[in-house]
Amino acid sequence: ELNKRLESQTYLVADRITLADILAYAKVYPYMAMLSAQKRFNINHFSRWFDLVQNLLPAEALHEAGFKKLEIDLNPPKPSTAAKAAAETASATPAAGKKEKKEKKEKKEKKPKEASEAKEIVPSMVDLRVGKIVNVKRHPDADSLYVEEIDCGEDAPRTVVSGLVKYIPLEEMQNRDVIIVANLKPVAMRGIKSFAMVLCASNADKSKVELVEPPKGSKPGDRVVVEGYESGEPEKVMNPKKKIFETIQPGYATDADRVAGWHDADN
Repeated sequence: ELNKRLESQTYLVADRITLADILAYAKVYPYMAMLSAQKRFNINHFSRWFDLVQNLLPAEALHEAGFKKLEIDLNPPKPSTAAKAAAETASATPAAGKKEKKEKKEKKEKKPKEASEAKEIVPSMVDLRVGKIVNVKRHPDADSLYVEEIDCGEDAPRTVVSGLVKYIPLEEMQNRDVIIVANLKPVAMRGIKSFAMVLCASNADKSKVELVEPPKGSKPGDRVVVEGYESGEPEKVMNPKKKIFETIQPGYATDADRVAGWHDADN
């Protein structure tokens, strides 16, 4: 049931990692550690969530908790050598009561497919847009969630669900200029579908969270770009399996002047 639920949402209860994800990760770690590659593939959405959480948690925190990162491969597992050999033996043995054909059809040589290089994941793939919250209310079925209507310069405002109740008072959410991630796959959050994610910044221990505000003079619908990646085109909708946002997100940060930016977290 949880695997099916995670097919349409990235995290368990919000549009970002929360304590619920961390506690659930710790609970299911022993179970995931003993699963074979095939069984992990059978619950691919759950395995994708597990891999995302373990890559977002600091390595020191994992080590202190006695965990180590598990190798999660969401591609179909290759058959083992023994299984392959058994299959070849079975195909080479003529069936009982049937005469072996004297002439065998010549097998056509399969031309190897040209290996296509994986597309590099860069910040311009993430569609960051300026928005303005024109209406906000508490989620009727979740105490930790707001439901916002955000003007993004489109024909109608977008509905966005955000887990910000315990960080930002309702009155401070009203009429705020924000930056949204506009090309995430829409997900249902406690029965209400969310069509974007509001970009926020937090302190180191995640005890304080604030909205990232666009530059003065910005209008709803304006695109926000990372310096050096201005010419790249964003994905229409980011494929969750490619983990585009999960790859780029760790590089988002604010400097000493509280100005938001991006740096390559791997370098």
